[in-house]
Amino acid sequence: MHYLNDFPSRAQLDITLAENVSALLQSAIAKKGKASIAVSGGSTPKGFFSALSKKHLDWKKVTITLADERWVDINSDASNTRLVHENLLQNNAASAKFFHLKQGEELCEETLEDLNIAANNTLLPLDVLILGMGEDGHTASLFPCSDQIKQGLDTANPNALMKVEPTTAPHQRITFSYACLKQSKNIFLHICGDSKKQVLDKALSSKDIFEMPIRAFLYDENTDSQVYWAE
Repeated sequence: MHYLNDFPSRAQLDITLAENVSALLQSAIAKKGKASIAVSGGSTPKGFFSALSKKHLDWKKVTITLADERWVDINSDASNTRLVHENLLQNNAASAKFFHLKQGEELCEETLEDLNIAANNTLLPLDVLILGMGEDGHTASLFPCSDQIKQGLDTANPNALMKVEPTTAPHQRITFSYACLKQSKNIFLHICGDSKKQVLDKALSSKDIFEMPIRAFLYDENTDSQVYWAE
């Protein structure tokens, strides 16, 4: 199920989301000695990243990763890893650990197997998940256009991480599967602008998850997704 939270400005959204996420991470650290968070790329989360990076918590016990990543060089403008390093792994958060999804040159089965083992051993299930949403209703790299979408949305998928080849977007991708992401203890969908609100409204008008994969999170009765939106 989903809960919509409207904010009067993007700045207020960023501040509130950073406050809530830092409290959740600190709570996880207090309970089990460590915390994990997966974030999404794009320009929308930059303000949130900046606000979160300044929060006072035991960042050495936090592992940050991405919900998905393009299989590009870390120095590429298309790299979400670069985005996170330049905007989130700063200030107080500079001491956090980062779990790289893009490791090596080729996204082969052996690489995926190693990454799946490492993810399961170090950060799953996630304490906090921050999702974004594309104009086509994709989230993470669960693209409705891809041949891998059924696998990606399969709740019985045993793999935490998988390869995706979108046909309507550039670059090969690595993404966490829906089966993995839905196990996250706290899920947020962070969107801004009128166009994204229209996409959200469309997503809420039907339950066909293969047309708009974000619906899997919005309608799952066993998953509470907090939607944070500002114009």
